[in-house]
Amino acid sequence: MIMKNVKLILLGLLISTMFGCDPELESINYDEINPAIFPASEADVEALVVAAYYPLRGSWWNGIHTTSERGIMFVNDATTEILQGNFGVQQLATLSSYVPTSEGVTRFYDDFYNRISSNTLSIDRLENSTVNENIKKRGIAELKCARAFLSYELFDMYGPIVVAPLEVLQNPLIETPLARLSHDEMVSFIEKDLLDAAEDLPSPAEAAYGRFSQGFARMLLIRLYLHEKRWADVEAQANAIMAMNYYELTDDYVDMFSTESQADNKEVIFAVPADYAGTSENQWQMMVLPSNYPLRGGWATIQSSWMFYDSFEPNDVRKTNLIAEYTGTDGVTYNRNNPGNVMQMGPLPLKISEDADRNTALTTVDIILYRYADVILSKAEAIANKNSAPNQEAIDLVNIIRQRAGLDPILLADFASIDTFNEMILVERSHEYWCENGQYRSDLIRHGKFVEHSIELNGAASQAAPYKELYPFSLQRISEGKGAFLQNPGYN
Repeated sequence: MIMKNVKLILLGLLISTMFGCDPELESINYDEINPAIFPASEADVEALVVAAYYPLRGSWWNGIHTTSERGIMFVNDATTEILQGNFGVQQLATLSSYVPTSEGVTRFYDDFYNRISSNTLSIDRLENSTVNENIKKRGIAELKCARAFLSYELFDMYGPIVVAPLEVLQNPLIETPLARLSHDEMVSFIEKDLLDAAEDLPSPAEAAYGRFSQGFARMLLIRLYLHEKRWADVEAQANAIMAMNYYELTDDYVDMFSTESQADNKEVIFAVPADYAGTSENQWQMMVLPSNYPLRGGWATIQSSWMFYDSFEPNDVRKTNLIAEYTGTDGVTYNRNNPGNVMQMGPLPLKISEDADRNTALTTVDIILYRYADVILSKAEAIANKNSAPNQEAIDLVNIIRQRAGLDPILLADFASIDTFNEMILVERSHEYWCENGQYRSDLIRHGKFVEHSIELNGAASQAAPYKELYPFSLQRISEGKGAFLQNPGYN
């Protein structure tokens, strides 16, 4: 791949948390900064670090965690029964009909892979700076965590990616086509960054809301180890997080997705704070709600599926905002029997508060990406799969989550085989994390159920196949690679 000049986009107004209330941003060209004198102060380090968070925010334009059709949650969940679409990229995802010219799915790599290189350059600058060693150590930890976070998300979607070596980045005028890393190299790269970050990041109690912590680095390690089915490592990282004695489940599942700040919520491991000003955007209500929805409507760009709705037990509180019926401003009641053109595929996957007071397309509901509930269910899955047999400890962990959801406990006798347990854990994962970070697609793939679920949901219209478990790269990336960068199998 041709390496170009790498530019970092920095926030103009730096604050102690990831995002501030001032929406004004300023672009700084690092080609114009003398690395011999930058960074030289704590403020300079903060500039480098905050720049690493910038692509991880919610923004339609250039934030990978936007809750619009340009975000990974939207697209990834739309490949499963959680979300369904009948036009646009959401339909491509629903029918698994994406190809290398489908910009809606190839753009995540195209738009964000250079941010990994930006972090590499920032780490090098900081390592060679003369700033205070404690400030340097923490800054490098945040940069490594940001690099690993973005690398993992792209790896999960596309498989191994290009990770440019420092020496290539330091000579940007020399064209250097680069190959994608091997699978093992990719895993090792992400793993090392996260293990390093976990050592030097602040504890969860010390980390500012919206910034990385030791708990978050270990949560990402859990996701990486789940991806690789390294069950003992999943369990070890879950135990390490639990041993921090910080995280706990909040009592009210629904209230966790209200307009109130979750800064004091000890279930939240990492969230992207959102505000009306658009410093970081959450526009999910506009994506989901029809124009005739009472109080304040939206664009109705996405629905859930009735297959997903029917998978919930009747009294499960986690489906509270999976809206199966409403009376519109036109006086018509819409539901499964009278879906109109807003519920023909499924209910409205609102998940979060309606936020009827919003006067723009945005909401103040924070974008919660990772929660302690994931640690609990991941440990349960790891314990059961480590020995290919569930035990009472694994069942007890699942029942902790079910109890909060208002459900009766399950019995080991009913899930004694590993196959029945894994079917159950997939259901619990989908019910617990729907419309949060899009991880359910990866969960289905891990257990060999991705294609099966797509065909069950969409029948003959589904183009799901094993190779569709990875998204394609764009033709531009393949062309720039000059034979070194290879397309994912099945898309040639």
